[in-house]
Amino acid sequence: MAININRYKKIIHLIITTVIFFTSTNYPQQTNNHTNFKKEAIQRHLNFLGSDLFEGRGTGTTGGNLAAKYLALEFERINLKPIGNNKTFYQYIPLHGSKPLTSSKLEINIKDKTIPLRLNDDYVLLQAGEQTFIPNPIPLVFVGYGIISPEYDYNDYYNIDVEGKVVVFWDGEPELEDESFFDGKNPTVYSSLEAKQRIALSRGARGSIFIPSPDNVKYKDWYHVVNNYSFEYLSLAYSAASTFGAIVKPGMAKLLFEDSGYNIDDINIMVKTNSVKSFPLNSKLSFRGNFKERDFLASNVIGFLEGKDPDLKNSNVIVSAHYDHLGIGPPINNDSIYNGVFDNAAGVSVLIEIAKEFTKPENTPKRSIIFILLTGEESGLLGSRYYIDNPVVPLYKTVANINIDGIASFDKFKSVVGVGKEYSTLEDVLNITAQKSGLSVIPIPPLFIQAESFTRSDQLTFASAGIPAILISEGPNYVNLSYKQGLEKMINFAAKIYHTPFDDLSLPINYDAVIQHAEFLFSFIAEIANAENEPEWFKGSPYINARLRSIAEKK
Repeated sequence: MAININRYKKIIHLIITTVIFFTSTNYPQQTNNHTNFKKEAIQRHLNFLGSDLFEGRGTGTTGGNLAAKYLALEFERINLKPIGNNKTFYQYIPLHGSKPLTSSKLEINIKDKTIPLRLNDDYVLLQAGEQTFIPNPIPLVFVGYGIISPEYDYNDYYNIDVEGKVVVFWDGEPELEDESFFDGKNPTVYSSLEAKQRIALSRGARGSIFIPSPDNVKYKDWYHVVNNYSFEYLSLAYSAASTFGAIVKPGMAKLLFEDSGYNIDDINIMVKTNSVKSFPLNSKLSFRGNFKERDFLASNVIGFLEGKDPDLKNSNVIVSAHYDHLGIGPPINNDSIYNGVFDNAAGVSVLIEIAKEFTKPENTPKRSIIFILLTGEESGLLGSRYYIDNPVVPLYKTVANINIDGIASFDKFKSVVGVGKEYSTLEDVLNITAQKSGLSVIPIPPLFIQAESFTRSDQLTFASAGIPAILISEGPNYVNLSYKQGLEKMINFAAKIYHTPFDDLSLPINYDAVIQHAEFLFSFIAEIANAENEPEWFKGSPYINARLRSIAEKK
């Protein structure tokens, strides 16, 4: 839908005030004991949060702020306790926004030649802001895949100096049939762009350039890549300055290797023969960016339910879901609102109803529960990162995080997937809950990257702070769909709907599946919130030391 945004914003406040008042005063009350999830209740939240009225719930936008107001009113209506700033439901987050302008100048210097690259036509920026400036040309260094992995005895940075330089790294990671080496053909966390950037930063690099593989379908449609990186870049106002980072259009990558002894075809051969090596390039880079910048406040929405056990109520379970989405962006088929119905208005709607069920006297758990609706997830897990830096209760008193990001909606399901279950005894709770529910627990399907799946939403932030965390989704074993049909639906959503304006209220939603998922999540949370023993990290988990440190320091 094409809209006049300026005219639209003049009427949105009046409309949304009426909507919120109506839903606050005429919401049907449930009186049945135990769980009683209703399609109409979940649908009501979803129809509001996923509508164009909220403009895609962009962080720090009118629509995002109105969504926070709606959610705070819902928490108040179901009698959660406000434990945010000044005894409100809001935890205010100082943020900085920056968006690159096409007047930015990126230049490649090769001997006496200076070759300008054009923003969006030839490259996209991964970060934006003054901290990314490189006013004088600095050397480029090719570092293979850009990976350092002690467990696989692999180091692309071995015997090469990158301090103060810009590193250039290739897409992916080494692929061998040997499953003991980088998990064979299955990608590991080292293949992610974020992991490569962190490694480059740790080696003292001034910046990084990512070269997509010609076989990676994710980057073949450059228009789609440009769309993904056309949104405002957000960061916590107090965070450390980021470094220059860019993705070059596949056809432009050959410029970087000119007169360096190897060309782009040689690199492709190295990749296919598993003989990738690092070497200095005979080119330099400079970047002078122009940006539209702002500083602002956004908010997490936090509600508290006190447990009933005199001792266990001093420990907490966090149930989280991010309410933000991408907001208003590049139009596709004349629609510029990225509504984010499945990602993650559906998850937020279910969280509200789960919280309501726990407030029933017969369902009050022994432990306390903190319900957090997070902002800034789409911009780098900013809301959860801010909460970890500024927790409303000490982190060591939080025993687990159950993050909700997406809800089953294709069909009722026969299996569940626990993203991150392999790290902690939450796996045992998942198995128990699944058995009671008549469901099986299956691994993440091979088509999806297991290591990346855990790092893609807010459960990662809580885990990194030492809190055992998990995200539970349905498996592709459906009641009325074959396994192949289930996978095809998941793949189609990821490829054609995810992070587009098509994730809107026109999508079909099976509310029997939604309610089944809600009931399972409620049961899982109840198992943890009523258990005498706290979840624990398994020995060897990468997050166990953070937990031990948090307990020792009582933070």
